[in-house]
Amino acid sequence: MTGVLLTLVAAMLLVPVAVLLAQVLLAGARVRPTDAAARRPRVAVLVPAHDEAAGIAASLATVAPQLLAGDRLLVVADNCSDDTASVAAQAGAEVVERRDAERRGKGYALDFGLQRLRADPPEVVLIVDADCLVDPGAVERLARDCARHGRPIQALYLMQSPPDAGLKTRIAEFAWVVKNQVRPLGMLRAGLPCQLMGTGMAFPWVQIEHAPLASGHIVEDLQLGLDLAAAGTPPRFCPEARVTSRFPVDAGGLAAQRTRWEHGHLGVIATQAPRLLWRALAQARPALAALVLDLCVPPLAALTLLLLAVLAATALFAAVGADAGPLQLAALGVVGLLAAVLLAWAGHARHIVSLRELLGAPLYVLGKIPIYARWFKARQVEWVRTKRDDRSQ
Repeated sequence: MTGVLLTLVAAMLLVPVAVLLAQVLLAGARVRPTDAAARRPRVAVLVPAHDEAAGIAASLATVAPQLLAGDRLLVVADNCSDDTASVAAQAGAEVVERRDAERRGKGYALDFGLQRLRADPPEVVLIVDADCLVDPGAVERLARDCARHGRPIQALYLMQSPPDAGLKTRIAEFAWVVKNQVRPLGMLRAGLPCQLMGTGMAFPWVQIEHAPLASGHIVEDLQLGLDLAAAGTPPRFCPEARVTSRFPVDAGGLAAQRTRWEHGHLGVIATQAPRLLWRALAQARPALAALVLDLCVPPLAALTLLLLAVLAATALFAAVGADAGPLQLAALGVVGLLAAVLLAWAGHARHIVSLRELLGAPLYVLGKIPIYARWFKARQVEWVRTKRDDRSQ
């Protein structure tokens, strides 16, 4: 019975490893970029902001020059205790303030902003977080792609290390590149959808106006992308449009940010993946099935810890004279993960960490154990704002 259980667990872990490796390999394929649609639709850029006075002016300054006559730039100052609203207004944005101590979270702010836009709806809504910088040309590219494909479009969203960041933060940046650049690029090369990333997202108005946004879900973007995919309009990746932000310097803020992302991701895997995979298979929808398999690839640190734990258990099982089959499966998983990580680093992250520094990743992985332990003991289920540095981006 023990051998059967270990074999089953090791085989199950091979699935996310295989998905990850396939995405990395596909991301390296050379393809010709597609041209955007000729017509540029009317756009509203929606910026949810909670106590973002320190950095929102810098963010808006990257958006405003990209807007045309008839476009709108709307900031929702949500439950702010600082002067976010006045700073945004001075930067030229249209500002609405929301006060609701009970219903807190980005989802509620987005829903409030959509209600404001409803009186004069745009063709495309772009959502940009208040701490993000938008590359020149990104708004136009996202808008045109959205009009061309009639689907949500996700920009390349990268988190960057602050100056003089330590190794752990740069390892986190590398993991972010794998998650938000390499993997969705592989999906795009295969003609498959991607997950939404929370910022740099463009939606046709007819698809976003009735979306179930009003919630305090801690990974509302991930949930929204799955909901839209299930409804038949899965998001599409647009690597030519880039949005960037920085990891917090504050250690507490960085830990809170990681906890929110990873607890939310693991929670969605546990609650959504089985149902959606069954739906995709029952309805013969390969794109939705692929998106669910992508969802089931846990954070790199979590996947590494799981594989090493199973490797140790199967090695102990084999050492007492039992079947070596489970050990072979576990070892195959470890080798596959190592290959995926090294290929992703070689193709996309040499500028972030050196190969020698990458060997320090086990320390980063071990540092994640308390986060995963809290997922079982005291899982974070409520939205909490990440503490920013008191400086502009």
